[in-house]
Amino acid sequence: MNSPESGARGPQRLAVGVLLGPFTVLLLAVFLVPTLYAIRLSFFSTSHTGLGFGTARTAFVGLRNYAAVLADPSFTRGVGTTLLYAVVFIPLVIAGALALALLFDSGLVRARQLSQTVLFVPHAVPGIIATVIWLYLYTPGISPVLDLLGDADLTVNFLGLHMLIPSLVNIALWSGLGYTAVIFFAALRAIPRELVEAAAVDGAGALRTALTIKVPLIRGTLSTVAIFTTIGALQLFTEPMLLSKATPLVGPRFTPNMYIFDAAFTRNNYGLASAASVLLLLVCCALSFVVTRGTARAGRRAAASGEVRP
Repeated sequence: MNSPESGARGPQRLAVGVLLGPFTVLLLAVFLVPTLYAIRLSFFSTSHTGLGFGTARTAFVGLRNYAAVLADPSFTRGVGTTLLYAVVFIPLVIAGALALALLFDSGLVRARQLSQTVLFVPHAVPGIIATVIWLYLYTPGISPVLDLLGDADLTVNFLGLHMLIPSLVNIALWSGLGYTAVIFFAALRAIPRELVEAAAVDGAGALRTALTIKVPLIRGTLSTVAIFTTIGALQLFTEPMLLSKATPLVGPRFTPNMYIFDAAFTRNNYGLASAASVLLLLVCCALSFVVTRGTARAGRRAAASGEVRP
């Protein structure tokens, strides 16, 4: 005879299936199936007979596309450029957003909701429009910012060799800093106020409370934001693609995503583009794993030292 508990499991499983069904369908449709197709496509190469006007022939080439991508200096140079961008951007956006969130949570900022809205508005601007705005501000001859700097006898070439990466980081910071700060602030507001009040009673100042109570308690949020920020930084595409119209320093293969775009839609080499896509996916997975392990180790060290556990 079935127990009441076993009878209740049926509706629970049905509810779980209904709730997870749309997510599963979307995951299969927009990620797993395209990923598997790209992996399959990366092992094939298509050639045309008759000076490119004949019948297309698809042949299995094994790892030849991967070898061609890894041997291409433009791809490896693009990976290095993107990693340099990530090394500069990720610490700035996380540290800056965390500082803003802690400042909002401290109650020292007046008109807090208005300030958060102002910070969040740039994230609502599409990336293409944001890049066009900053490209206008970076371009000599039409930029009011450069005119003001020129009046002060300061010459800055935002599209020059030494300022190109900082200019890209500035665009991404303008778009993502407020959004990330709102995420951190929501996590901070979920901290029980009793812990903060107890720290104040024990004589802890605002800075010590933030570093030893609040930040450890939102370590999970910090880890999640770090992972998604890392993945987003490695997918850099829109900003350099538009800046390429204004400076020759940004070529058609400036980043791995631009390399993939050029291989697929300029050279019509879908096997090469698929191989580069799979390699970029592996890099994203590897760095996400490193960030996750690093956060977990930091959490274990914090727990061993007696800090508040998340």
